[in-house]
Amino acid sequence: MNVLSKFETELAVRPDDIDLYQHVHSTRYLDYVLAARFEQMERYYGMSMQDFADRGLGWFMITAHIQYKRPLGWGDRMVVRCWIDHFTETGCRVAFEIEKLPNRKRVCDGYCDYTLVTLATGRGTPLPEDIKAKYSI
Repeated sequence: MNVLSKFETELAVRPDDIDLYQHVHSTRYLDYVLAARFEQMERYYGMSMQDFADRGLGWFMITAHIQYKRPLGWGDRMVVRCWIDHFTETGCRVAFEIEKLPNRKRVCDGYCDYTLVTLATGRGTPLPEDIKAKYSI
């Protein structure tokens, strides 16, 4: 089994993340994962989303699964940990965990499945070997 690297990004709850129940709205957790992935793609993999766009490629999310454990609230800080679980012919599964700081208690975990597309057509395209190699660290 190929074990791929896990990377962490620290984020904070924003005022507009809070819902009428005074905790982070469920949809914002995907925003946190997306923000962490953008930062991690550039910093750790050396290939940002802009680099994909420059090649005429983009990532479309086809599945999102989140298992909520406990809420985040106003003023909370978190660590978003992401890693590639596995590759497919045209994409990958990115697994994630979010932990509340400073106690590192799990807030949620899950995964997102992505397919690589050609931006001009919006159609799936095989994952190029150089990209797979870059993201296989």
